[in-house]
Amino acid sequence: MLTTTHWKLVIGLTAALLLAACGDDDNGDQAAFDFSDFEDEIQTFIGEQAEVDGVGAILVHRDRGVIFEKNFGTFDDGRISLVASASKTVSVGVLMRLADQGLLEWDEPIVDMVGWGDHNPTITPAQLVSNSSGLVGLGPNPAFGPYLCQYLDGGTLQACAEAIFTTAGDDDMVIPPDTEFRYGGGQWQVAGGLAEIVSGKSWAELIHETYVEPCDLDVLGYNNHFTQITAEGGNPFSYPTGFGGDPANLRPTDNPNIEGGLYTTLSDYGKLLLMQLRGGVCGENRVLSEESVRRMQEDRIGPVYGETTSFGIGGYGLGWWVIDESLVADPGAYGAFPWIDQTRQYAGFILIEATSDLGNALFDRTVDTVNRAIDAVN
Repeated sequence: MLTTTHWKLVIGLTAALLLAACGDDDNGDQAAFDFSDFEDEIQTFIGEQAEVDGVGAILVHRDRGVIFEKNFGTFDDGRISLVASASKTVSVGVLMRLADQGLLEWDEPIVDMVGWGDHNPTITPAQLVSNSSGLVGLGPNPAFGPYLCQYLDGGTLQACAEAIFTTAGDDDMVIPPDTEFRYGGGQWQVAGGLAEIVSGKSWAELIHETYVEPCDLDVLGYNNHFTQITAEGGNPFSYPTGFGGDPANLRPTDNPNIEGGLYTTLSDYGKLLLMQLRGGVCGENRVLSEESVRRMQEDRIGPVYGETTSFGIGGYGLGWWVIDESLVADPGAYGAFPWIDQTRQYAGFILIEATSDLGNALFDRTVDTVNRAIDAVN
């Protein structure tokens, strides 16, 4: 079991930046499972934590569909939340679909796909989204000057991506790709710009055609909120309450933050988890190939360059932290915590609007209870 301290190290950095098309058959046999202990633990947690006034939780099973969905405290159905780094797997899926379509090659140099000159000539898309490109991530410097466009809602995603990728001001900070795990940062903005260029479409258009339409989603979008709204007291490690559950409180942008700008609902995120559990299929619509889903959840940094993440967690795939051979997770700085347990064939998403410490603590506190309830039926 990973401790809260492990996840604090993982997600604390991000704060400095910072399926199916569900028909009735996806409303799974919830009565078959007894999640009463899970509910009791969430209610107790809310009572203990002054910073947490609501929690959303959804559990989906590969064969049974949605097996649990409930909002607690002040949260109600349809609540729209920012999920910070829980954006990453969703972002990677966009690029995976483009690779499935033959529009990009995961292990070929980016410079062969875009007209950005010959700077950083060997970096590949797979290196970008496994935090292995050698570009400056949130570590060693989340506020690296030449990459600051990643936090700004002005300009365009492609212009920001090109500026990050080609800047000469990072030469003393950039290291060769596949030599060190550097979590997050500008490399994710580069990945988004690459997606726009090879597809000829905006990030918003790609999100719509990749997920919203085939998975029949109500709310799934990206913005770049980091300089628009902050948490009370200006604490970058806490949820920006100025969002107010309404994307209209943010200015429209052509430069969405790719690693941490997603907003969505509990139900819609659950559909995306179910899509991955089902090998890339939403209802009757194929979103990703089975090979793409498998590759996302497979540790890359260990096999490719013999590294660990240095966060107390051994592996990282493409957007997913790889806890072990069957468990992956993608937690965010504001407490959102998605995970997939392939052995038990289910996935979960706990949604809070607070801090990573509290989201991680709630996961640690409840995951064994959930597993026992799943095992009792499986």
